[in-house]
Amino acid sequence: MMDSQLRSRFGGWRRAGLGACAWLFIIWVSFGMWPTPAVALSTVDFLATLSEAEAKEFQSWRSARRAHDAKLDGYWDEVDQKRSERKKKRAAKIPFDSSDYVMRLPPAYAGPNLDAALAKKYEKFVAAQDKVDPSPRPEMSTVADYLATAKRVYNFTPERVSEKEFKRRYAIEAQRLGLRKDQVVRVYALETGGIGTYDMQAGIHPIRKTGRPISSALGYAQLLDANSVNELYKAGPAFMQRLEAMVKNPNNAPARTAQLRAKLSAVKRMYANVRSIPFDWGRQQAYAKTPEGMGVHALNIDADIGPMLQAIKLRGLRDTADKAGRSNLSGAEIELMNLSGPATGLEMMQPAGAKAPTTNFFARRAYYVNKMVIGLTGEGLLAELDRRMDSAVKTPGSVEFAAAFDAAMAER
Repeated sequence: MMDSQLRSRFGGWRRAGLGACAWLFIIWVSFGMWPTPAVALSTVDFLATLSEAEAKEFQSWRSARRAHDAKLDGYWDEVDQKRSERKKKRAAKIPFDSSDYVMRLPPAYAGPNLDAALAKKYEKFVAAQDKVDPSPRPEMSTVADYLATAKRVYNFTPERVSEKEFKRRYAIEAQRLGLRKDQVVRVYALETGGIGTYDMQAGIHPIRKTGRPISSALGYAQLLDANSVNELYKAGPAFMQRLEAMVKNPNNAPARTAQLRAKLSAVKRMYANVRSIPFDWGRQQAYAKTPEGMGVHALNIDADIGPMLQAIKLRGLRDTADKAGRSNLSGAEIELMNLSGPATGLEMMQPAGAKAPTTNFFARRAYYVNKMVIGLTGEGLLAELDRRMDSAVKTPGSVEFAAAFDAAMAER
């Protein structure tokens, strides 16, 4: 669960809209991850386009990169081995200490670099190879896909309201579940940059609507499609009970009652479907990509269910921490569990994990793609989350959300 959750997070600040090759090139240049399978890129053909001096420079660089990559592979092998050993100790309820972690950062590349002109030439070569690569690249599902699938499979169309009203309902649900304003608003601020809309998808700018999806994460808390399936599996009866009570409200207009009945019918079908598979994260991830699972994800956008669904997800993180003896979490601590997975987030808050580099907690690819975690320890990442939250809570969306909490508290 850890790696898949991390890839989806940081929706409010990650880059979006880059082509596959451009994105890879940025990662290679920034983190020293030039493609090592040179044969696959037909390096012989590339060398044939170079002058003798350029070929010599390129071969020298390539040799140094290969030596560095071997060291890097060794480092990550050690990280993986330590992680495997920690899993065994966790199962046996044995506390971790510093020896359970790789306490140094990945080796930094110290060899020669390509000059700007040759690097650009190689970039163009890689781009050309990418264009002729016949392997298909799966497209990420969009909000429109989730909505269309929900309509087709469950005859369900989420009820839309204004951002202010959605925030009000979210605040009411969060307070009902015992979540504090600072916890919820700071998670919203980090996940969405403080400007997110309730139908925001990771990778899409919530205001300009530019970019391209980089994960299935939706809403203020950026729930993954599998999170939606997981939460409905656990809390489906609570959703249905809430809708049943709303249906019986004598103050409803006939149209509102009919709308709620249809919504209740759809949720019952969704719940029956998700309960037909084992309660297993891997199975839920796979199910979330099916039409039935995609339809469930649209619940995040509904004004009656979405606030409750996302607040329950955050409450679950708090409950997990309570059971582990860590109560009164800050917004940053909840977010640490939200982005990396509950168990991993808690591990980074323990004395040994707090001092360990974040490489110990994230898969290799996820570590390099998510720039914020690079070079930090567990406690350093927690401090960085707080720093970003301090800035993002000043944005209009976060201020509006905080006001919604104040209004909801006054209503109570």
